[in-house]
Amino acid sequence: MDRDGTASEAPLEGPGQTPEAAGRIFGDRLPQAVRYTELLATAGVQRGLIGPREVPRLWDRHVLNCAVLAELLPADVSLCDVGSGAGLPGIPVALARPDVSVTLLEPLLRRTTFLEEVVRELGLENVTVLRGRAEETVGKLAVDVVTARAVAPLDRLAGWGMPLLRPYGQMLALKGDTAEQELTESRAALTRLGAVKWSVIGVGEGVLVTPTRVVRVEAGESPGGVKAATRRAKAARAGRGGKGGEAGGRRTGGGGRGRR
Repeated sequence: MDRDGTASEAPLEGPGQTPEAAGRIFGDRLPQAVRYTELLATAGVQRGLIGPREVPRLWDRHVLNCAVLAELLPADVSLCDVGSGAGLPGIPVALARPDVSVTLLEPLLRRTTFLEEVVRELGLENVTVLRGRAEETVGKLAVDVVTARAVAPLDRLAGWGMPLLRPYGQMLALKGDTAEQELTESRAALTRLGAVKWSVIGVGEGVLVTPTRVVRVEAGESPGGVKAATRRAKAARAGRGGKGGEAGGRRTGGGGRGRR
């Protein structure tokens, strides 16, 4: 209470002490990871991107949980984080792996504004922010890896993410306890979308108390299936006619290393 008897707004609780594991994962980019976590705990909460109750567990349940996804990535790949929201998992992965070119794909303006500010403040030259929907981006963006977290059920997510892959790329979806069930229910859809192999794997063993569970879907020669191939061909024709370019609205953020 204030002195005049009115209720005062309680201060936001901080994310707590930086875990020892964060130093092993982020190395010399640990200060940037700490600052990102602070931004999630302040601006992220104030703008409705992170729930206030999540702040005390930002490190374990969100930042580190996402960063260990970097274990699955080959060197120097391009990655698109679909429905990036507050930048999870894209920003932790970009911090842990500066060799990976990351595109944060997000349709909502208030979220892309937050992402732009984070990328600028952290100086992430390997990150590009792109405002748009995945289905509008097919043929305008092609990457080696697609990631997503808490975006949609696996079959729907695959319909958005698989068409953005290059041939023989992979989709990595953070799914937690529902991973096996969603994978079982989505196998027919994955086959139609050009997947040739899928599995549930754990990452962060020996680093996290609870390893992150990931559905890994590996694409064949035609990611996304026939419909995606048609959309890519249409986008290519439009590009040759001078109508290509920005995907789904606008590109903003980081440096010039983000692959188009």
